[in-house]
Amino acid sequence: MAEWFEVVNHPCREALCFQVHPTSAYPNTRRGSTLSHSNAKMHPSPSHLGEIMNVKALLIAFVAGLLLTTTAQAQNRALTPVDRQNEWWVNRHAANVEQMSRGNIDLLLIGDSITHAWDQHPDLYERFFGARNPINLGFSGDQTAHVLWRLENLPLDRISPKVAMIMIGTNNIGHREGTTPQEAAEGIVAIVQKLQNQYPGIQIIVLKVFPRDERPDGELRQRVNEINAALPALLRRGNQGTVFLADINRVFLDRNGILPKEIMDDFLHPGREGYERWGNAVSPFIERAFQRYDRVERRTQMFPRLRALFR
Repeated sequence: MAEWFEVVNHPCREALCFQVHPTSAYPNTRRGSTLSHSNAKMHPSPSHLGEIMNVKALLIAFVAGLLLTTTAQAQNRALTPVDRQNEWWVNRHAANVEQMSRGNIDLLLIGDSITHAWDQHPDLYERFFGARNPINLGFSGDQTAHVLWRLENLPLDRISPKVAMIMIGTNNIGHREGTTPQEAAEGIVAIVQKLQNQYPGIQIIVLKVFPRDERPDGELRQRVNEINAALPALLRRGNQGTVFLADINRVFLDRNGILPKEIMDDFLHPGREGYERWGNAVSPFIERAFQRYDRVERRTQMFPRLRALFR
């Protein structure tokens, strides 16, 4: 199952509408004149009082909404960028910085150890991604908060990637100092928004979090399912038509939903066959994403030329 979230363009709706009333609302004032001192002291009519109260109610609701959103974000650790002090983690981040500083990167692979371990299968990595000028931004043990920190501390302005593939969230619900499934899903969306703000045209493939536990009724499997169930609605909010939610989990499971040890020996990390299945499953999505990016880019470049013709 996969879904492109297209933009639904709604007409602009002002939160507050101020209306200029005709002079008939002030019977003692001539058209074009200013209010006299006596008129200025007039009490508003009941209808005007109702409008004023409506405006106040809207303002109160708006401020309350902002406060609730800020509070929720402060309480959700999945949204707060944080680094890690492990030596290997710091060194890997430094290597990412160096590679990104050289430019020429079109594909971002973002995630945790599951993405990190593509490094253990260089032939598969080359087969599925090599032609796309990729960078592996997978870090073992990372949660969404760590990815957000890394994105804030990479030289993102040195590259113009076309496509990103994100597979993150399992550590949010698998670690003692993790988050709830809903918070993890919100962290994934924050990563998407970070990329969209930096690269407005980038095509983003969000992979539903891979299955855990051997059986469908496993506790971690259920928590992963909760993350995945929350993603569609969250990704639709404010989407720019560039996000692709892909569910490839069926390629890892048998017909009864069992996760075979031959695919994931620890029921978490894919083995070589798992990576091959992953690569085969996402290749069509990556191809389509690059095609969409190039098509939009051509249109963007065409508009200035058309305007020049009609000057």
